[in-house]
Amino acid sequence: MTPRKPRTTTSAKPAPAPEATLERIARETLNVETLATQDSDSLDFHDVAVWQLKDALEAAYQAGLSAASSPSSK
Repeated sequence: MTPRKPRTTTSAKPAPAPEATLERIARETLNVETLATQDSDSLDFHDVAVWQLKDALEAAYQAGLSAASSPSSK
């Protein structure tokens, strides 16, 4: 078995997603009104169906692709 090469680590983190984009995805796909902590279990924890989670992840992925391909991000 060939030994693996060690992974190179980078300290640079990707830029955070715009808050408005995250809020929109949460509202539209997960039926979560806000991502702000409400300090209440009934407001901070949500039941989410797997298809809603999949839709939210796909929306986030598409938003990332759009941001990476936009001229202003280069």
